[in-house]
Amino acid sequence: MTDELSHFNDEQRAHMVDVTKKSETQRRAIAETTLHMEEATLTRIKEGQIDKGDVLAVAQVAGIMATKKTSELIPMCHPIMTTKVNIMFTDDGKDHLTIIAEVVTIGKTGVEMEALTAVSVTALTVYDMCKAIDKKIVIENTHLVEKTGGKSGKFRFDK
Repeated sequence: MTDELSHFNDEQRAHMVDVTKKSETQRRAIAETTLHMEEATLTRIKEGQIDKGDVLAVAQVAGIMATKKTSELIPMCHPIMTTKVNIMFTDDGKDHLTIIAEVVTIGKTGVEMEALTAVSVTALTVYDMCKAIDKKIVIENTHLVEKTGGKSGKFRFDK
């Protein structure tokens, strides 16, 4: 792994990295985040008893939409044509809801930022839909789990 930062030009100012000469390859990234909440909140989410509606369905759509907008939110991100976005939920049956996003593309640059944006906006949407009943929700442990494709190859987050 190199420690060279490629988002700076010769004058040490930010610029978008030139990917013109890179080959198009299949690139895939998986990211996750966890929400810690009151046990009653998670129960109400799972039982569809939140007044604003189906929290997980709305959050899932928000995450997919956010994936498509990543280059508008993160200044040096290239716009990417995603070919797959899948957002999944798991929970511990008590007070933790984990959000996992898988993003795939065929392109010249990776989709790590898209996967991280997906889980972040999905989590924020869960928070927004539940804040009236649980203001102590904590969004934690947001990270890249895995990426494949591109020049740097495979990465796997080892806990």
